[in-house]
Amino acid sequence: MTADRAVGDPTAPDAPVPQGDYTSARVAAGLVHTAGMTPRAGGGMAATGVLGAGLGVPDARPLAALAARRAVDAGRQAAEAAGLRLASAVSMTVYVAATADFTEHSRVADGASEAVRELLGGPPPARAAIGVSSLPSGAPVEVSLVLSVADAGRPPGSA
Repeated sequence: MTADRAVGDPTAPDAPVPQGDYTSARVAAGLVHTAGMTPRAGGGMAATGVLGAGLGVPDARPLAALAARRAVDAGRQAAEAAGLRLASAVSMTVYVAATADFTEHSRVADGASEAVRELLGGPPPARAAIGVSSLPSGAPVEVSLVLSVADAGRPPGSA
């Protein structure tokens, strides 16, 4: 998925589409909460595996970035459907499928932080990087975001 692709097109091959009984993103109390997004591209998982068992940080950082871009897309779709626009990323959780001895979760999550800052600007969000034993469909990473919104008619930075 590229950052310049049209947002909000549910027919796009990489559009954030729920893989179960949930929504990709939801606006509530002035925030957009996204579901966890995995690194899907071309209609399937871009890569599978576990950090520390065949996958390293250089492999996982771009996958975390891809998952983060998908989370921003899901958030943007939900905001636009509510007549709002995304303002900034407030918080991010990055889940890393890892072996028990893997300790570089934060370095993997930096790939997601870089993608979010590239797309939305502003300061980086508060972040948690959490190691888990497995993720859906064998994904090595999963990213969820909480995003602030503003009225679509207001210029950025206005109150």
